[in-house]
Amino acid sequence: MMDQRRLRQMADALAGLPGIVAVSLGGSRARGTHRPDSDFDLGVYYRAGELDLSAMGAVAARWTGESAPVAAPGDWGPWVDGGAWLDVEGTKVDWILRDVARVEEQCDRAARGEFAFHPQPGHPLGFLDVSYAGEVATAIPLHDPSAVLAGLAARVTPYPEPLRKAMLDGLWQADFLLEAAQKGARRADTTYVALCLSHAAMLVAHAWHAAAGAWVINEKGLVPSAVRLGPGPRRFVDVATAALARPGATPEELAATIDALRAAPRPAA
Repeated sequence: MMDQRRLRQMADALAGLPGIVAVSLGGSRARGTHRPDSDFDLGVYYRAGELDLSAMGAVAARWTGESAPVAAPGDWGPWVDGGAWLDVEGTKVDWILRDVARVEEQCDRAARGEFAFHPQPGHPLGFLDVSYAGEVATAIPLHDPSAVLAGLAARVTPYPEPLRKAMLDGLWQADFLLEAAQKGARRADTTYVALCLSHAAMLVAHAWHAAAGAWVINEKGLVPSAVRLGPGPRRFVDVATAALARPGATPEELAATIDALRAAPRPAA
């Protein structure tokens, strides 16, 4: 059974390895939105060029009782990075590598109101680069002797006003996608329309979270989680859920769905 004591023991074991400067608990368990079967996500913050993957693998093997390979930085993609998926006595524990220098860069970009989505398997809209900043802002430090995580979190707490404004200003992209969807609807191109609708809905959901000063770490649950943000977001979620559940098959049905999502509530700039 994984508990806080054992988590800290694992964090201490990792923190003693070359190149690792801090370890945090992230994900739903840090935010208090987890289920009993949710994974434990450990953010492992390192200095590039100093990481000893063999030593990390040895620690992983001691905890799992079997060989546990550790993915090198970049093996999981340029933004998800690397780490390990462990099974510790039936509990799923994920080690997620984060290059401290890149996290610092994204905290600075978030504070300036800059962001971008990057292609990444498993992220249909794209990996939001400034989610690195959101991770340190919402994580629980387990080992941070030099206050690296504390310092980074302070840069982006509270949620940066320039980033809030940039997210809201970016809603023109949702309108552009819905205009494109209209053209697909005339041809009954359901796949293209559904893709435009889902991307537009995610962009609006991002904007609702930004308006509320709530960090988005992952696309999973992005639209449903907006129900916690107030009446306007709840109405948006209802419309988006209905639209994407049954977008339609005919040009007329698809056009009606597009119109419904276009009319869904959005945050004011």
